[in-house]
Amino acid sequence: MISIIIPTLNEEKYLPLLLNSINKQSYRDYEIIVSDGCSEDRTLEIAESYNCKTIIAKKDERHPSIQRNNGAKIAQGNILLFLDADTALPNDKFLETTINDFTKRKLGVAGFFMDFQSKKFFYRFYYCVYNSLAFLAQRIKPLAVGAGIIIKKELHDYINGFDEQVFIGEDQIYCEQAAKKEKFRLIKKTKIFFSIRRFEKTGRWKMFGNLVYSVLYVLIFGPIRKKIIKYDFGNYNL
Repeated sequence: MISIIIPTLNEEKYLPLLLNSINKQSYRDYEIIVSDGCSEDRTLEIAESYNCKTIIAKKDERHPSIQRNNGAKIAQGNILLFLDADTALPNDKFLETTINDFTKRKLGVAGFFMDFQSKKFFYRFYYCVYNSLAFLAQRIKPLAVGAGIIIKKELHDYINGFDEQVFIGEDQIYCEQAAKKEKFRLIKKTKIFFSIRRFEKTGRWKMFGNLVYSVLYVLIFGPIRKKIIKYDFGNYNL
């Protein structure tokens, strides 16, 4: 069984879209865990209406790393799939394609190629840059985003989950640690739709600049354990 873990904070707008897309999947051997950060809207009510398992973090523990780890603690599946609440699955074969590729290639952890539900030049540019870098780096330095990461449960436990002291870039550190133990690759023949809401609220090129700065910071100084840029989890509900 696969455990789908979704960290949330005030996601009443986007969560139903993701849950509907999961319920339409051809692959049915899964459970859904919504790991919430004390939402103040209808997020938990929506999750429960879809028969999701729920776990709630304290207000001072609102962070994707903590919430993903909380979800993993109650997961029953031998494979974990971490998705962001604003992620969109491209079709009803997504889980089937992902699981088949993950098991056939004997992967321990994997990321996804990304796409955006927008035809604007910026997002085409970002799509090409990210996917090219991710493809070229996958055998050397894993590049993946928390919006879509799949991993063996035993491997997640072995590396002690996500580093809860990392401010941003915890997904990158997570995959790098896991790849030291087992094989990392990008899933073939499918992708995830990455949300544009942070780009639209912060400003597309400003957000791109923040990402480049963060990558350079990690390369020079290591994991980001302090707030070097403005990033407010749960404050992008456009």
